[in-house]
Amino acid sequence: MARQAPVRDVAPTVQRLRLRYAKRGRLRFTSTRDFQRALERALRRTGVPMAYSQGFNPHPRISYANAAPTGTASEAEYVELAVTAVLDPEKVREALDAALPPGLDVVEVVEVRTPDLADRLEASVWRIELPGVADADAAAAATAFLERAEVEVQRLTKSGMRTFDARGPVVRLDVAGDPPGAAAGDAEGPCAILDLVVRHVTPSVRPDDVLTALRQVADLVPPVPPRVTRLAQGPLAAGASTGPVALAVSDPLAADRA
Repeated sequence: MARQAPVRDVAPTVQRLRLRYAKRGRLRFTSTRDFQRALERALRRTGVPMAYSQGFNPHPRISYANAAPTGTASEAEYVELAVTAVLDPEKVREALDAALPPGLDVVEVVEVRTPDLADRLEASVWRIELPGVADADAAAAATAFLERAEVEVQRLTKSGMRTFDARGPVVRLDVAGDPPGAAAGDAEGPCAILDLVVRHVTPSVRPDDVLTALRQVADLVPPVPPRVTRLAQGPLAAGASTGPVALAVSDPLAADRA
């Protein structure tokens, strides 16, 4: 006879909160699991009244959405919490930000007013810094890439080696300005900056896949590892662009904030 889960008194969810957090500096090397452990410790430390699942092993009701790859920085990671009391979102933000290590920074907390946040995360904006690469070389590689209808790349995944198209999901790729705080032609030499907008597809196309494709089509090989930052993720929407297709990524929390 099948065992039944014990009946537990579980406090109901009365509010949901959405968090936007950033991975900065050395904390870009934290994995999704590292952040999950850090967040759960911070929730316990700050006394946030979390809602829990039922069953043999209750766990806090936390939903993670489309985390950035390990090794990339991000200004736009999202988490949703279910809590058992009505809380002030700004106070939650302040408490969690203080409890998390510097570099894992809670940027904003809003009350959930609309469903399906994950469905609104349609694309990401990435900044790829290429130390040692001149703007002209990066622009030539980007042009060669965009002229292709398809560029197949390979990546090892949990299910084995996968081959997929890195060109199709890319809606914008161009050379941007200098990185924040840097001056063109400084002592460190050239540093081209790629502005990349990629649709979220399955399997996902990541910045390193686009860099692999640039190596294939234009032999672009940065002399040192690139620095990659996700600047935003959200719905694809009309917006300012230097390209012929004016596509931008809008704020996924705008509807909740309104």
